[in-house]
Amino acid sequence: MPTKKKSERQPVRELPKLPKELLDQLPETLMTAEAIEEASAAFKKALIERALNAELGYHLGYPSGAQRPEDETNQRNGKTGKVR
Repeated sequence: MPTKKKSERQPVRELPKLPKELLDQLPETLMTAEAIEEASAAFKKALIERALNAELGYHLGYPSGAQRPEDETNQRNGKTGKVR
């Protein structure tokens, strides 16, 4: 029977360091799988919203909260997002 070739392992990628202040907000006791999933979902949501706001700021040419440049015709409408 032919032997299966061993696949080469990919090197472990370097993950970004999380600030201690962020980690201090998590409980130091045991967490249930549901609690871990909720914390992960909340972090992903905040990360995606920040990325989308940055993308919109880049697209419009000015950050949120700033005055629209005179030469720009496209602008934010001032409405807030949906609250869930």
